[in-house]
Amino acid sequence: MEPRNHFNRRSFLAMAAAVPLIQTAPTRPAAGPGSGGMFISIHGASVGRFDLKTGLEGISKAGIRAVEPEIAKIQAWAAMPGESLITAKKLFDDLGLKPVSTSNHLGLPDASAAQVATLLEQLKPKLEVAQAIGADRIVCPSTGTGTKNAEDYKRAVETMRAGGELAKPFGVTLMIEFARTSTLIGSLPTCLKVVRDTNHPNVRAMLDTFHFWGGISKFEDLELLRDGELAHLHFEDVPADPPREGQGQPDRAFPGEGIAPLKRIVQLLKQKKYAGPASLEMFQNASPIIRELDAFTIASKARAAIEPLIA
Repeated sequence: MEPRNHFNRRSFLAMAAAVPLIQTAPTRPAAGPGSGGMFISIHGASVGRFDLKTGLEGISKAGIRAVEPEIAKIQAWAAMPGESLITAKKLFDDLGLKPVSTSNHLGLPDASAAQVATLLEQLKPKLEVAQAIGADRIVCPSTGTGTKNAEDYKRAVETMRAGGELAKPFGVTLMIEFARTSTLIGSLPTCLKVVRDTNHPNVRAMLDTFHFWGGISKFEDLELLRDGELAHLHFEDVPADPPREGQGQPDRAFPGEGIAPLKRIVQLLKQKKYAGPASLEMFQNASPIIRELDAFTIASKARAAIEPLIA
């Protein structure tokens, strides 16, 4: 019973710590795109309990200027009477928010031969959404399961190259996200190999600190990055409990509340010329830490946690 009690205390303390943040909006905006350095962004999944407008309003109220919206929510907005992709773009603009990436297109790097054509076809409307709201990136997580061989990696390169060709006219980059659970692309070195073998300007690598520190990657793997090679960063912490072997998406922690050496990671990424979003991706619908919090409180707590780490 002790692990459960410890977990509940962590959840309670995290929510309690957020209470002072809900009182007033900040007097100054956070650094954003064009600042010349790293800046905070909020992934749509972090406010997943809310509709598009409500989530964005909370983020904007917290003074954050960059977001990573979920494509499905934008499509749902555009399907409502009187709304469209044009009004979706206006919503972002009116709230002073820049979509710095979009989420997502699952499984494209892992597509079987029979799945490639369908997944590429399904990518097209997502590219249209990204272009319409002014976003220039789509996250493509690796979701591979089972045993893989050289043919799977060869096909991943070919598939991502085809995807890059589709994305190019839209001015969108496809970013491969390695995942700690993937049996195809589960580490930074493998991600970099696939991206480099793909050799397409619209296919790049990204990093999620939860997958990086909670998986099989090593800190030294960051040295493999070439200057400016990293396209995007998801920024969360890895909790000490439960054990990493049993952790899943709901266990993601706010930066600074876990065991990942985030400050060291940030310092090395800066040395590698990364100057872009540190985007908080927590899964509100599944997370006991943030499930009951409003969007403004989540964004405010994220800002308070992330800004000192990326300064």
